[in-house]
Amino acid sequence: MAEVKHEITAECLSIGDELLIGQTVNTNAGWLGGELGLIGIRPVRTRVIGDDKNEIIEALRTCVADVVLITGGLGPTKDDITKHTLCEFFNTRLVRHPEIEKGIVDMFVRMGRDPGDMLEVNRAQADLPESCTVVPNSRGTASGMWFDRDGRVIVSMPGVPYEMKGIMQEHVLPMLQTRFAPPVIIHRTMLTAGLGESHLAQRIERWENGLDELDIKLAYLPSPGMVKLRLSAYANTNAAEARLRVDQQAEALYELIPELIFAEGDVSLEQAIGQLLKEKEQTLALAESCTGGYLSHLVTSVPGSSAYYIGGVVSYANAVKMEELGIPSDMLELNGAVSQPVVERMAVGVREALRSDWAIATTGIAGPDGGTPEKPVGTVWLAVAGPEGVVSKLGNFPGTRDLVIERASMSALNLLRKQLIGKG
Repeated sequence: MAEVKHEITAECLSIGDELLIGQTVNTNAGWLGGELGLIGIRPVRTRVIGDDKNEIIEALRTCVADVVLITGGLGPTKDDITKHTLCEFFNTRLVRHPEIEKGIVDMFVRMGRDPGDMLEVNRAQADLPESCTVVPNSRGTASGMWFDRDGRVIVSMPGVPYEMKGIMQEHVLPMLQTRFAPPVIIHRTMLTAGLGESHLAQRIERWENGLDELDIKLAYLPSPGMVKLRLSAYANTNAAEARLRVDQQAEALYELIPELIFAEGDVSLEQAIGQLLKEKEQTLALAESCTGGYLSHLVTSVPGSSAYYIGGVVSYANAVKMEELGIPSDMLELNGAVSQPVVERMAVGVREALRSDWAIATTGIAGPDGGTPEKPVGTVWLAVAGPEGVVSKLGNFPGTRDLVIERASMSALNLLRKQLIGKG
């Protein structure tokens, strides 16, 4: 019988010295928090712990949430101590699971390796606490472990993100839903581009102020070049009614900022643009200077992009701008490479050279050097050339070199999107 509670809470324990010293970035905790929220379980705390038995035991003793998710410390090396520590904490012992050992051997065979070359430390990964429920790992050799004690569930998983995500999605999330029957939570996420978080909040302030009385929560989730707006409502008794409330407010948001919303869910800006180009049966070419090919990377990261992406020119040097894009030398001398006339000519030039329907061009100063008082680091000119002419935009993007490149690329994609939908 599932245990029904109004709110189920969770804690995440990330184990590994490499996390504490910054050698590895702890991406697992953020991903886990997002996945738990989608099934109505509220994360309340995340902790990073070194490879120390006493520290792990103390952390487990002080956990207060209904669900404790442990990542890391599982594997064939000596510093992988989690399962030994769990045996001590739960007063149990390790036992070998023949079916798990066979799965490890089979994985070695699939990798083209001779099972006879397997070390005992590899086979020992089939040694798991006797009192746990084994959670299969289809992506690796370290199994997950599920403990259910005194109304609390503790799950230990490998720290490798690819393996951990597989265990969570294939087994742990469904098991948690069955075990706790958390309240259904309705989400709807709109993806926006063109306004930063603070300006966006100001634009929709009146609409946002009315959400509280509808028992709807709004979360701002910013990233370079875009802001996600996630609407959430608990459906303790009537999921259909909660869905209706969320849908009505989403539609109100569409009416308020139609030019800013480009998709919903997990769609990227480059995916949304690819879909628009496919629908219009049109093509795209790129001329990049300061973005150095990053824009091309984004476009080609979308499966099926060959249907609309022709190619591009990375014209870092002025000589390439002149020879490949047809920019007159006197235009460069008079205006400089980072200028409106040059970026517009880059867009027109690559569109003509590659015979595409649309073209994007970027030229700017990504830094950390090269800025001037007139054109500081972060100054980027963007242009889009299309069937009806060329439009351009001056951007001033703060941050490191990588951030300038990323933000400029996203802004350039959004400039194209607005032309495609007639909102430019």
